[in-house]
Amino acid sequence: MVPRSTLLPALALLALALSSCSSTEVYRTEDYLGTLQARAATNNPSPSAVGGTSVPAEGLRPNTVTPKVDTAGPLQLTINDSVLITLQNNRALVVDRYNTPIFRTAENFQWAAFDPDFTAGYTFNRTRATQQVASQPFIGDFTSNAFQVGLTQFLPTGTTLGAHLTPMVVEPPVLAGGPTSATTGQLSITQALLRGYGTDVNLANVREAKIDTLSSQYNLRGFTEALVAQVEVAYWNYCLDQRQIEIFQQSLKIAEQQLHETQRRIDVGVLAPTELAAAQAEVASRHEGLINATAALETARVNLLQLLNPPGTHPLDRDLVLLDQPTVPEVALDNVADHVAAAQKFRADLNQARLQANRGDLEVVKTKNGLLPKLDVFASLGATGYSRVFAQSFGRMNEQNYNFSVGLLYEEPIGNRAAKATYEHAVLSRDQAIESVGNLALLVEQDARNAYIELHRAKEEVAAAEVTLKYRQESLRAEKAKFDNGKSTSLLVAQAQRDLLQAQITQVQAQVIYLNDFVELYRLTGTLLTRRGIVAPGAETVNMNTLRPASISR
Repeated sequence: MVPRSTLLPALALLALALSSCSSTEVYRTEDYLGTLQARAATNNPSPSAVGGTSVPAEGLRPNTVTPKVDTAGPLQLTINDSVLITLQNNRALVVDRYNTPIFRTAENFQWAAFDPDFTAGYTFNRTRATQQVASQPFIGDFTSNAFQVGLTQFLPTGTTLGAHLTPMVVEPPVLAGGPTSATTGQLSITQALLRGYGTDVNLANVREAKIDTLSSQYNLRGFTEALVAQVEVAYWNYCLDQRQIEIFQQSLKIAEQQLHETQRRIDVGVLAPTELAAAQAEVASRHEGLINATAALETARVNLLQLLNPPGTHPLDRDLVLLDQPTVPEVALDNVADHVAAAQKFRADLNQARLQANRGDLEVVKTKNGLLPKLDVFASLGATGYSRVFAQSFGRMNEQNYNFSVGLLYEEPIGNRAAKATYEHAVLSRDQAIESVGNLALLVEQDARNAYIELHRAKEEVAAAEVTLKYRQESLRAEKAKFDNGKSTSLLVAQAQRDLLQAQITQVQAQVIYLNDFVELYRLTGTLLTRRGIVAPGAETVNMNTLRPASISR
């Protein structure tokens, strides 16, 4: 018996069965990008360390909130301000942050395969038929009005549920004394036993979409890390160009003083007129250097402003006042093994490659299931109620008028070459992704080691440049003293001035290169954002599901 009271609840349950499986939420807390302090202000928990593993604290900067920036006038910046303003205003970062919500929509699209499917329809039918009534032929027109409503639900287990209700009204009665109205209700279930069975294969597309979303978060982290590195490098390069202008201006002043002194000595007959050319050439050289340094400073200003993109109608026209100056940090570096280990855990591109290998595993699961034949078991149970009054037909569905069916359906393509080729392609692609992870891991280690070597070289270069500058200053003083005593020439003094100029520039360059090498080491080990107190998606280390390829014998 199928009482009518079971049909309406069945329809309602099917409509709600998977409402908790899909979500329209697009923006989530894990998409947060900003400082630890700002995140704490929103009462959002934040990890104490990336991926649960602590990061060495050298170069760690205090957590600050984004400064308020005026829309006009000179822009006064510290290195921290530059980073925070960039995170808030950089156009390229704004564009890149859309990727994760866009990818997340694909998750809802894949979940839609398990949404209930509501159907409703109406059919009007008219038939002309000839019948024998009381031994007399009768020709008449018959009409029927049929309605149908139903729900169909596919579940991740490979199960398809269905419930349908079909009321029908026939006029006039087909047989004398027969019913004119009927209502049929039917429940059905179909279960895949081989191909399409189980949550592993049916949820594979959903899990792939989730991996794609997570991969976009790691891509955003890598982009943000590279952007922060660009900003810091651009900041210090602007400082360098400013300092070089000061050096050239000071050097020009010294060269002009030397020219004036040389001219005076020529006028009193102490020096020959031929000494004037060397002094004049030195002044011209300083002018040329100052022109080039000024152009370089303007280019550096535009580059930094483009990264900052401060508010205002003409952001690239703003003047800059940098409040931090390059100084050599007193930092005790960890050993290279620690930096390599950090890079293996936190490099965004390496974690992204691991995710793609895991995605390949899901493709293998799907295509391997496709090798199986299709074998479904199905069952349906229905009941029909008859009445001359349509409203009463629904209440007369009982055990006296029912239908029940059960059966199996088998299907298999002969040869099944398409499924076999698809599976082989998936296995090879997955194994290629695994090999790519191994290759990338080696390149990541190489990057970390090379950056560590370069940082140590830059540190030693700073010390060497300071010593060189000290001796160049002494050399110039000695040469000028000999010139004043008539024991040197303008050419030798000019040469000593050029050596001092180059030593001064080299010293500032060495300091900036040292700071930039710190940034590069932290970027290549994937720890730059953490050291700067910046929270971004993709902080966790990805573990691979498969450790070695299966398609290639070793």
